[in-house]
Amino acid sequence: MILFTAVTLTAPVLIAAAALWGGWWAVAALAFLTAITASLDEFVSFASAPGGEDREFPEADRLSTALALAHFALLALMITTLTRDWLNPLEKLAAFAAAGLFFGQVSNSNAHELIHRSSRFLHGLGKWVYISVLFGHHTSAHPLVHHIHVATRADPSSARQGESLYRFMWRAWRGSFRQGAAVESARLKRAGKPRWHHPYMMYIGGGAIMLALAALIGGPWGIAALLALAGFAQTQLLMSDYVQHYGLTRAIGGNGKPVPVAARHSWNTPHWFSSALMLNAPRHSDHHAHPARPYPALELPADAPMLPRSLPVMACVALYPRLWRRVMDPRADEWATKP
Repeated sequence: MILFTAVTLTAPVLIAAAALWGGWWAVAALAFLTAITASLDEFVSFASAPGGEDREFPEADRLSTALALAHFALLALMITTLTRDWLNPLEKLAAFAAAGLFFGQVSNSNAHELIHRSSRFLHGLGKWVYISVLFGHHTSAHPLVHHIHVATRADPSSARQGESLYRFMWRAWRGSFRQGAAVESARLKRAGKPRWHHPYMMYIGGGAIMLALAALIGGPWGIAALLALAGFAQTQLLMSDYVQHYGLTRAIGGNGKPVPVAARHSWNTPHWFSSALMLNAPRHSDHHAHPARPYPALELPADAPMLPRSLPVMACVALYPRLWRRVMDPRADEWATKP
């Protein structure tokens, strides 16, 4: 837990300093989430301790709570900074980029962790992190659509081989919103509850509240700042989904249904620093096998597909479709032919 705590909490501290004072703080915040993370992943060896079912989970929940609270504070601070004049344009740009990366990689990973919790408080905290970046529907679509249909054509968040990142993002955003709403509507009907109990009422209403709060902080420019930060964060989330499932498919069994989800249906990475920064999100196969397993216990199955570089680096590669296909299509083909 010391590594998770040190790495994840360093980021919001640096970003807050960048938002307040700019200068070298802005450079340091952006460098920490990009060049430093990539370099430590590639050039520094570190053996993390093996996980365990009951290993330090109260501390893990406390860190997740602290990160969620830091997310809300940092979001308000960034909207304030972007709508005021104490930083110059370049400093604002660097702080914005660092904050967007944090919201999309660290906050997303943390909220993802929280919405899988059985605790109403922790689940609600994760839900409101997603609502704050105008992506509340992910709270429903992720467990009720993605986890059920992963690595099949029924899942909008599983990228198909040959599909570019840009085509995927448009399909995944719309598909997850619609399918999540449909599943929640069906659940509501089965439970005999009135329409105003629909979770999407909170997702949409909560997003409107967030935009209103942004307007209170910075007027129309505050709304623009929140939209920009939320858009950047959503892009990071969709890039992660794209990279972690690209080209991997579940075979159809003799009963006409997809085979059970296995380690081979998610891409993983063993890189220590970005894994700590993203709360072990790159250990994705184990998460799909055990969705309720807290992040310190996630492991790397020996038979799981591995990406050639860390998850953030591969997300950058995905920005260039030809390069991405050249790197990943042979690997996806190889896994398609394995028994």
